[in-house]
Amino acid sequence: MTRGVSSLLVSLRGDLSHVQLFLPLPGAEEFRQWADRANRQLSDYIIPRLNGIEAPLLAVVGGSTGAGKSTLVNSLVEQVVTAGGVIRPTTKAPVLVHHPDDARWFAPDRILPGLARSTQVSSDPRSLQLVAAETLPQGLAILDAPDIDSVDLDNRVLADELLAAADLWLFVTSATRYADAVPWNYLRQAAQRSAVVGVVVDRVPPVAMSVVPGHLAAMMTDAGLGDAPLFAVPETVVDSRGLLPRGAVQAIRGWLAFLASNQISRAKVIMRTLNGAMIALETGAQGVADQIEAQNQALARLRSDAESIFTEAKRTVRAQSFDGTLLRGEVLARWQEFVGTGAFMRSVETAFGRVRDRVSRVVTGSGERVADVEVAVKSGLEALIVEGAQSAVERVEAAWAADPAGRYMINWSGAAVGSVAPDFTAQVEEVVRNWHDDIKSIVAQEGGGKRTRARLMALGVNAVGVALMLVTFAQTAGVTGAEVGIAGGTAVVAQKVLELIFGDEAIRRLTATVQKRLADRVDGLLDGQLTRLLNATLNRFPAETVNPEQLRALVAELESDRLGQMRLLEEQAMAAEGPDVPMTHEAMSLPGAGMSDTWLLGDEATGSRQEVPNA
Repeated sequence: MTRGVSSLLVSLRGDLSHVQLFLPLPGAEEFRQWADRANRQLSDYIIPRLNGIEAPLLAVVGGSTGAGKSTLVNSLVEQVVTAGGVIRPTTKAPVLVHHPDDARWFAPDRILPGLARSTQVSSDPRSLQLVAAETLPQGLAILDAPDIDSVDLDNRVLADELLAAADLWLFVTSATRYADAVPWNYLRQAAQRSAVVGVVVDRVPPVAMSVVPGHLAAMMTDAGLGDAPLFAVPETVVDSRGLLPRGAVQAIRGWLAFLASNQISRAKVIMRTLNGAMIALETGAQGVADQIEAQNQALARLRSDAESIFTEAKRTVRAQSFDGTLLRGEVLARWQEFVGTGAFMRSVETAFGRVRDRVSRVVTGSGERVADVEVAVKSGLEALIVEGAQSAVERVEAAWAADPAGRYMINWSGAAVGSVAPDFTAQVEEVVRNWHDDIKSIVAQEGGGKRTRARLMALGVNAVGVALMLVTFAQTAGVTGAEVGIAGGTAVVAQKVLELIFGDEAIRRLTATVQKRLADRVDGLLDGQLTRLLNATLNRFPAETVNPEQLRALVAELESDRLGQMRLLEEQAMAAEGPDVPMTHEAMSLPGAGMSDTWLLGDEATGSRQEVPNA
């Protein structure tokens, strides 16, 4: 063994207590509830029982409403220790009956530590009434649990918790309700866990004694409970205290007393139930690990979808900024007004000096027209960026809405996922304005030489800056039809203006610098919207703190150590009690195994036990 089974179980309990599984993935709710139940069972039963194998055998009596559980418990103890009645639910607070010499075993720090101890009758479902009864054999405790199908939710939850803390389940049903669905759900769970179970069918009319037990025995075999004893209690009259005749419950009392009679027989029951509970824990924890992984993958998928959409949006905005898309509409109109008519366009093809003179005459003193072009360029760029960001958030909303995890995320966050920030337009305007200022600064710095500065001053920094913006947008891959010629002509004019001032090599360098600064600013704007969206949703979502791989490793270690622990406990039990028939871990045989082939009938007249063959 490595850390020891108890230590591993404590670690497992810690992991299960942090399981969340909030996303509505298939199976998530079931495993979330399972983790909660398993966490309670570890505290209520598995860990304390593993550390106290020698403690009395705890038999929990459970069943449906009106099955007669309290009457059966009182009759087994031969005194009234738990109240029954016609008003449902009858059992509110659980009652645990034990031999006086076993009182020390039921201190708060052992089984069911979450229930307050009391020696008085209570209606508080979170209290446990302890009753000492000398009529109960030492080494055996009986717990009367609330109805598993109670109309009170707290009672149903408590019944589930108590049954999970049992060494032995004594299920009570009646001749009229033994086929009800709810008890069979519990019985199938018991079979899956290899828990030790005894079934009592109560109030069987004499005429039905040859039919009901046999049918119930067949159902038990089909449910995997073929080795569980079945007890048939005949319909009879109770005495003045509400107790059944001694003979009616003698078979049940004898079976329980035999199981609790010595350390080895108790250990057989305890280890079979305990071993089955730990196997069920290992299986369930593996499922939880798978669910945690699925949750993490779903969140990662939502994040990846959003990031991919925004990456594409950045690529699209950059492409449309530089493919000629912006050299249309208002930008073209304002530029044409600035440079003049078609005569100017033709003059571009003339000699250098004539182009210089013509450009100088056209642009000198045209500050208002320059400003109009600037406004048109900036407005077009701002609209392009805002549209790209809005399209991105709408696509994220659509992608998430098509995914159950994404729908949950949208509803959980309450965020306006499909809208950009209210101040996004203002952010874009500021970024474009700063980019335009960058261009003017670049132009001014580039015109440092005397000759260049003279040409720059002749045309004006603003005019040259406008030309540089247009060259930045000069690629016409996105322009079609007649617009190619128009946009191309526009770019040629701007290109000639810049060549006149700076030269070919400088133009290529300046254009690359301006494009990169714009692309970086656009990326920053869209990254900001992505971050805002993620901060409002995924980054706020409570992440799973349990690592699924570490949980699987813990389960593997527990599975490896469990068998060795069971062998050690068996050896300790046999050493304490003396030699006995060895127990096998594959099937820990118990007294009463195979009894569903027969049923036990108490003879209320003589108190003797009869074995009645299955019809």
